[in-house]
Order: sequence, then structure tokens, then C-alpha cells
Amino acid sequence: MKASLQPYSHETLLERLEELYEVEFTWLKVEPLVAVLVNLDRDTQDFILGWAMRLLTTNVYISHEFIIRVVEALDRLERRVIEAWAVHAADIFDQQGLRPALMVIQQVDSFLENAHAHAEGITFAEVESILSTFVCGLSGRRLKLAQGDSVYTDSETLYLPNITAQLIKSKDNFLLCKAQVAFMWAQTRFGSFRVDFARAFAAYPDPAQALAAFHALDTLRLEAYMERELPGLWRDMQRLEALDEAEKREDFCAFPRLQSPDATVNDVLELIPQVLGLPLPQRIYQPRLDPQAVTACMLARMEREKILLRVKLAELVKEHQEETPPDLPLSGEEEEKKAVEPPEFELWEMQEGQGMELVLDDKPIAPPEDVKQLLTSIMLDWGDVPPEFLVPAGEGEYDPSLYQKEEKDIEDVWKGIYHEEGAFLYREWDFARQHYRKNWCVVRELELSPGDPVFVDKVLDKYQGMIKHLRRTFEAMRDENRLLKRQSQGDDVDIDALVEALADSRDGREMSDKLFQHMHRADRSMAVMFMVDMSGSTKGWINEAEREALVMLCEVLEKLGDQYAIYGFSGIGRKRCEIYRIKRFDDPYNAATKARIAGIIPKDYTRLGVAIRHLTEKLNAVEAKTRLLITLSDGKPEDYFDIYNTQYGIEDTRQALFEARRTGIHPFCITIDQRGKDYLPHMYGHANWVEIDDVKKLPLKVADIYRRLTT
Repeated sequence: MKASLQPYSHETLLERLEELYEVEFTWLKVEPLVAVLVNLDRDTQDFILGWAMRLLTTNVYISHEFIIRVVEALDRLERRVIEAWAVHAADIFDQQGLRPALMVIQQVDSFLENAHAHAEGITFAEVESILSTFVCGLSGRRLKLAQGDSVYTDSETLYLPNITAQLIKSKDNFLLCKAQVAFMWAQTRFGSFRVDFARAFAAYPDPAQALAAFHALDTLRLEAYMERELPGLWRDMQRLEALDEAEKREDFCAFPRLQSPDATVNDVLELIPQVLGLPLPQRIYQPRLDPQAVTACMLARMEREKILLRVKLAELVKEHQEETPPDLPLSGEEEEKKAVEPPEFELWEMQEGQGMELVLDDKPIAPPEDVKQLLTSIMLDWGDVPPEFLVPAGEGEYDPSLYQKEEKDIEDVWKGIYHEEGAFLYREWDFARQHYRKNWCVVRELELSPGDPVFVDKVLDKYQGMIKHLRRTFEAMRDENRLLKRQSQGDDVDIDALVEALADSRDGREMSDKLFQHMHRADRSMAVMFMVDMSGSTKGWINEAEREALVMLCEVLEKLGDQYAIYGFSGIGRKRCEIYRIKRFDDPYNAATKARIAGIIPKDYTRLGVAIRHLTEKLNAVEAKTRLLITLSDGKPEDYFDIYNTQYGIEDTRQALFEARRTGIHPFCITIDQRGKDYLPHMYGHANWVEIDDVKKLPLKVADIYRRLTT
């Protein structure tokens, strides 16, 4: 058995605390702290001193007060509650300042009243990024997550409270948040809101009771869908229901109609009279139903999407006519008839999992991604796409302000302090505290001013031989084939599959017919985000190298056909982190984009973690099987006279990269810093960074990355 260590002596504690609090400068008295610590066992002393050191990175006075108060409360607080208390005080300091944070430390009894929520509860900030990614992977309308006063949805946004603490363990509270989000998605996906709430329950003597009965019955219908669509999560939801300590109520008797894959909200409405007056079952993951919020949101969306779809269809007609001119010129009568009778689209639903197809003049047209999203959203609201929605809008029929988002003036966001409207707020990892600083960094997206329009031509002339070589390399990557095995038909016999099939046959089992193999041209599904360091340290040849490399990459990526975007980043301090739009994923590589690449100039500092988090969100919004986040930088993370220049910045960047990997993104760094080997392996991993000293090597390195990640 391992012997326990001796407690720290009075002298050791005094020396350590004097050094910790730099008493010759702070004038803080440490003798009272020594007096309360000296009589504790060594394990408790180490625990308290460890958290005091963490809090010291936040504020010296909070740390000093913590030691006194925590010893007073040791007999009433479990260690996990003490940890939650310390983190809560640090969060309050970040958000409100020193005085409110000291009040948290001093008012232990007040904290104890909500100790479980602080210790085992899951905050919205902790689950937002994870569950946003989860929702993106579900079918149907693109949904957003937001913090609200309770769990509910307006059919576009899924609201969760600031803290979820209904269950005993934090992992179960996280799973509860996931189940609640999934249930609200099911409401939007399977037609729960395809109801006129104002009229549907007006005839009942007690409309509120009828609405509650509707919600309970619809929950049974949605549960059947979720059991079929998300069986793994459904099993977890069943376990959550068993953990719920709230008073249980018996379910209704079975309603086979609601278990059917064809069950609709109309079946629910017809069953309401049968359950009125009965106790209503309540699920722990069941959200609140807010008909007013749903109705207001849906009415606005349905009108807006009708207009937007008709405008988009008019654009498709124009493109279709430009691509397929008539074989013979139309007569005056035919032209007049065409003007009076505008073309109409038909919508064909493909086989399950194949999407949908628009038909114009008996010719199929694959709708672009934004039109697909529109059609999906309309079908969720209406059940199908009404015929009048498929008539392209006439010239000038709608005011653009009805369907275009109003762009905010970026300068307006400076009118606040740092929670400005129009800015993006991101957390930041404090490795000393071992927790996030919530809503700590403020990001603004800015348009980059164009540069010298002849810059690109100069680069193309200077590196024409290199660009030709790279084009051949990338074209070969585009045409790469891969061997598909165990196919029902093909060019050759799959020996492995044949051997297994013969063995099955001898054992009396059915012999598989998938005995062939064939070469298949790979369908590329790639999205790459280039994150360009625009800090002041890139001034000179480094900035020139970045711009030249981006020109060459754009030239060859256009040949490859993969989706790519380019954003720059810089800033001063946590309240002014700036992202510069150079090329969005849907921007063409045209004169405007080339001018913005030429306009990349050195600016301020390199707060890297927040830039990674912002661009990770953008990259995850793109449909692609493989997503790359490639950083072009000249050095390690740093900021203006800030703790970010220390290990803090490296650890925050490492955490941001870990978050990106967790969503399926492959990060890679290309640096011109010869000292990169001192910190990049810790941030990116040993195989995910490279140091170069020549601009001509940069596109070749990117080609190597592509090949490794896509073969």
C-alpha cells in the first residue's frame, strides 16, 4: 500500500504562497491562508493549492479569497462541487468583472442552492458546437441552435436553456440535450407543424386541453419515426426515460395508426377526442409546444420562400435558354405566346435517397444546392410543392427587399462594448483553468479591398512552367480510378469474394452473388478552406509568397473541380478578431477574386484559435465527404501585449484544432517559421504540418496533402 505524503509544513506553505502571490508587489497577507491550510492532509492541500493556481491566472484577489472560503466549506462541499464553484467564479469574472466574481466566492451558501446544476449541469455553450454539427447531419431543413428560456422550436431555430441539469450525471444531461434537439428536429421533419393551430382546437370546450392532448399523441407518432430513423439514439432516449425521477404517468393505450410509417399529423388530430380527460404522458426529452412562435415563423418563411423559389426558377430559365438556344427562330406569334405563357417547371421526386429533379420543356434540370434546400423546406411546410410555386417570377415582379437578406454595415457593430450585434462570439480555451472562457472573442467578417489587378498576370507569367506541371498533376488526380470489390457485376472476378462464397456454399449457407470487381472513376467530394495569416509579421517576401502561392493554387484547383474558399485572418486583442473574405465557396474565380488575392496585405496579430473556430463552422456548412482546413502562416499564435503570446495561445489553438477534427475536418499547417518544430507538432500532430522556405514548394505540398487524404 502506497504511504501517504506528509502535509506541507508552516514554513513550506508560507514560502510557496508568498511566491505565488508576489506579496512584495500585491501586499496581500498570506499568513491567514497558511493558518487554514497547515492542519489539512497533503491531498487536500494539493487540491486547494492547485485550484488557487488556476484561479490566479484569472485574478489574484479571487484566488486569495478562494483559499479562505473553500477551507470554511470543505465539510459541506464535494470536490466536484468545489471545482464547479471555482469555474463559475472565473466565468463571472470574464462576463461581469471582479466584484460579482468575489461575491460568488464569498456567498458559498447561495452557490450550494444550485450546486448540482453547476457541478453536473450542461451549459448551452458546452453543447452548442457539438449539437450544431449533429443537426447538420440530419435530413430536412437547415436548423439553428440558440439559447432560450426553455426547450422549444419555432420550426427554424431549436432553443435550449442556459443550463440542463435534470439528471444526476453530466453525461446524461448532455445526452438529454441531444435527445431534445433530435425530437425538435423530428417535429420539423415529420410535419408536426402542418396544422392551423388557431382553427384546429377552437371547437373544443377547452382548447388548451386539446392542444396538450395533440402534443402527447404527436409525441407517440414522432417516437415511432425516431425509432426507425435513429435507432441508436432511440435506445439512449429509452434509458433517459428510465433515469427520470419525475412522477410517471401511464401511456395511452396503443394507437397502431400512429406507429405506421405513413402516419401524419392528421391522424393525430382525429384521435384527440379519444384521449381528452385522460392523464397525459410526459417524456423527459419532450419540448414545450409554442403554437404562436411556430405560426409567426412559418407564415413569414412560407411567403418568403415562395418568392425566393420563383426568383431562383426565373434565373434557371434564363441559364437554360442561354445554354440551349432554339434550333429555329420563333415567329412573332410564337414569341408573343411565349411572353404571355411563361414556362412552368415540373418537380419529379427521384428514388429514395436520390433527391429531386426539376423538368423544364421536357428536359430534366438538376437543381443547384440552394434550390434543393428551398424545395426541401417548402415540402416540409406544405407536404408538397404547390404548382403556383413552380412558376418562374416575371421581370420585376417582386421587390428584392422581400427575399434578400439586409446586409449590416460592419462599422455599426462598434457602437456597443463587445457584445455587438453583427459580430460573432466564440469561446476560448484557458489551459490553466482547464475550461473555456465563454463568449470571449469577438469576430467580424470584413470584405478585403482589391489590390493591383495586374498582379495575377505577373504571377502566371513568372511561374508558367510550374503551373503547367501542377495542372497535369491535378488533372491526373481528378481522373484517378479506384477498385470496387464485392460487386454483383464487373470487369473481373473478385477472388476473395469467390473463396468466401464457396465456403458459405459448402457450409449450407446461401452463396452471395457479389463476386466481381471493377474499376470505378472516383466521384470527388472535397471542400478545402485556405486560412491565410495576414499578421504584420508577414510583411515583405512572406506576404508575396502567400499571394503567389494562392494564385497558383486557384489556377490548378479550377482544373480539379473541388470546392475551395480563401479567408484571411488578423486582429488586435480578443475584442477585435477579424476575418477577411477573399473567396467564398460559391464565388467564381474571376477578376474580383483575383483582385482580392492581390489585396492581401499584412495587418495586425495572429489570434489563431478563434479564426480556426469561425472557419470550421463555415467549412462544416459545405456538403462534402472530405473537408480540409489548410493554414498558411509564418509563426506561432500571438496577440497584442496579451497572455495569448504564451503557452495559453498554443493550447487554445490545439484545442480549436481538436474541435475541428471532432467534426470530421482534416487540419494541416504550412509554415515558413523555421522554429515551427518547437510548437507545431504539439498543435497539429507530427504528420499534419510542414515547413517550407520557397514559394514554389507550397502548391506541390498541397497536392501531396490532397493525394494522401483522398486515396
